[in-house]
Amino acid sequence: MAKQRRTGLPSREQILEYIESSDQPAGKREIAKAFGLSGNDKIALKHLLRDMGDEGLIDSAPGRAFHKMGGVPKVTVLRVVDVDDSGTAWAVPERWESDAPEPRIRIQEKGRGALGVGDRVLARTEEQGNGLIAHPMKKLLKGSELVLGVVHKEGDAFWLRPVEKKERRELPISDRGKAEIGDLVLAEKVGRPPRLTARVDTVLGDPFAPRSFSLIAIHKHGIPHEFPPQIVEEAELVAKLDLGAREDLTHIPIVAIDPADARDHDDAVWAAPDDDPANQGGWKAIVAIADVSFYVRPGSALDKEARKRGNSVYFPDRVVPMLPETLSAHVCSLVEGEDRAALVCHLIVAPDGNLKSWRFTRARVRIAANIAYEDAQAAIDAAKGEGERIDVASSPCAMPEIEGAANAVSPEILQETLKPLWACWKALYAARAKRAPLDLDLPERRVVLDEKGRILSVAPRERLDAHKLIEDYMIAANVAAAKALEAKKGPVMYRDHEPPSREKLVALKDYLKTFEVEFALGQVVRPQTFNHIIERVGEADFKPQIMEQILRTQTQAYYSPENHGHFGLALGSYAHFTSPIRRYADLVVHRSLVRSFGLGDGALTSTEADAMEITGELISQLERRAMEAERDTIDRYVAAYLSERVGELVDCRITGVQPFGFFATVEGLGGDGLVPVSTLGAGYFRYDEKTHALVGDDTGTTFTSGQRLKLRLAEANPVSGGLRFELEGSASGAGGHRRIVRRDGRQVPGGKQAHPRGKRGRPSNIRHKGRK
Repeated sequence: MAKQRRTGLPSREQILEYIESSDQPAGKREIAKAFGLSGNDKIALKHLLRDMGDEGLIDSAPGRAFHKMGGVPKVTVLRVVDVDDSGTAWAVPERWESDAPEPRIRIQEKGRGALGVGDRVLARTEEQGNGLIAHPMKKLLKGSELVLGVVHKEGDAFWLRPVEKKERRELPISDRGKAEIGDLVLAEKVGRPPRLTARVDTVLGDPFAPRSFSLIAIHKHGIPHEFPPQIVEEAELVAKLDLGAREDLTHIPIVAIDPADARDHDDAVWAAPDDDPANQGGWKAIVAIADVSFYVRPGSALDKEARKRGNSVYFPDRVVPMLPETLSAHVCSLVEGEDRAALVCHLIVAPDGNLKSWRFTRARVRIAANIAYEDAQAAIDAAKGEGERIDVASSPCAMPEIEGAANAVSPEILQETLKPLWACWKALYAARAKRAPLDLDLPERRVVLDEKGRILSVAPRERLDAHKLIEDYMIAANVAAAKALEAKKGPVMYRDHEPPSREKLVALKDYLKTFEVEFALGQVVRPQTFNHIIERVGEADFKPQIMEQILRTQTQAYYSPENHGHFGLALGSYAHFTSPIRRYADLVVHRSLVRSFGLGDGALTSTEADAMEITGELISQLERRAMEAERDTIDRYVAAYLSERVGELVDCRITGVQPFGFFATVEGLGGDGLVPVSTLGAGYFRYDEKTHALVGDDTGTTFTSGQRLKLRLAEANPVSGGLRFELEGSASGAGGHRRIVRRDGRQVPGGKQAHPRGKRGRPSNIRHKGRK
């Protein structure tokens, strides 16, 4: 880079730009030279670089070169973690102190000798396409790579069965330490393919014990689940802060409506008819949110730990909170009868449901009641049964009878708060319907455990009008927060959701064509475009498949200081404001509101504002990590629940067809399992790429997406979350290939593993259409 003569110090942005664009390691000397600094300016640069390091903008690499925080140094030590079937080695930085997940880097080897798992190299890195490649400079002393798995025994040998479904190879154990058969362990990979072995490093215990399934996900995804003592001490200290001067809203009967098993309570709501003649028939509403920014100040140890975690992670058996329990479950949580600090969004809602105005204040609130969704719904339904019209006619919801649920809400709360809330929501719902956001009815799975952590049931989570009501109030407050900050020209951490790419729309068109559903390209695509497709499908068997494919067509939402709108919600400006106990993005928005409206301590700093893009990228990555961990854990619970039914016939639906077989899910429960093409019978099956179907040459038997059928559950592995199915009349269904994974890692007598240690050849009974 040519020398850049300037007067005075470069800005933080200029330094970051130089470090990223430099084709060599950029130390203090190189930066000073590039910007033409000398004398006192060099001393000032030293202090500026140190400040940027403290602010999390840059980090130093070996040799005192700098790189962008969350990035990889130009020259660094890498550790090989995988060698794929083509012999390509993949590595991660050995030193990785960023909060972001570590990147995987492809090693570009040029006659230096094959690298194996655990090898360490000094390498020069560079960006290539959407990823990174590394050019080894020197091979260093060997390190190690850990894998999570379960110990089992075959004959006289001990093996490690990895919990990762994508990991096809079981590893022979060269040193099991104190591990027993059936233990969940962290083991070190040693050697290189095909002579990889495992050396047990840490014994984690029984993988089938209560709370173990979430523990597997925590270790697999590297989720920090314990707070350092100094963080807990700081939380206990700030918890004693006096609430200070605030707007007093303790006289208003605000209520928090949450799941019955909620671990924390971020939000509470209230509504009443607006007494302003200019808004006759309209409403005034309050969305009160826990004032986390009052307790977690920028730059504090608590703040750094929260940013490192990014969000809370929710499992059926535990929550891994973003904040210590002193704050998340107590001082910040909006609980009945306790005075709490809140950041309040005051809304004025027009009769048609549109927002007329909003304002934000710091307030003292006293929650009148914590109500479960089911109880709120039951109370409203009971009132409707008495002839009152307070429902949303366009959104009927049948509520099952819950003994005592209607009586769980006091008459005063029903009359003073719930009825007005539902009436105001009727207007908000009408505005939402007119906006026509994406409407995909894909229910979540809910795992119910007993007090000992054992599985009672797994079923789709019921969606009530009470859920929709809270969702619409939260959306209204989120929109108000974004627009309020825009009006003040304050920094906004937007929740962006961009429209689908053309490539994904083309793929959707091809997919829909297999179901004879037309989809025209070239039109302006809106959320309603996809809603119309679902309406045309009606109640066809393949409707769930269509909705899932539409969901896969969407882009992934992310956080950014740049506004790209929220396609799915059909909104031009959207930010997350309503869950600061469990999402760092919301905490950033709170701080910006405090700063923009002059609401006191805990405001967003200039340093934070400058780092918004970096923070957005980080918390987006951490959100994806949490989602994967939660999904993996649910899959394990479903597999554990179904393990009692191995060998039985279950109602299934085909979710996808591939040349090697088809995937199916258990109706009402979820969980995906494979039916290998090798188990479909003795005849040949052709894979029709056009219709995504497997068709028998001799019989004409066809397996296609959306098809409902009974399958025999052949295998359910709670440790990996994997399922395997067989056809009802298959020979293996009589006992030839059934496998039940037990606590000790053994199979049932006479069982046979379909693919021992991952050696999967191409099935002999399949032809691609058009191939011989």
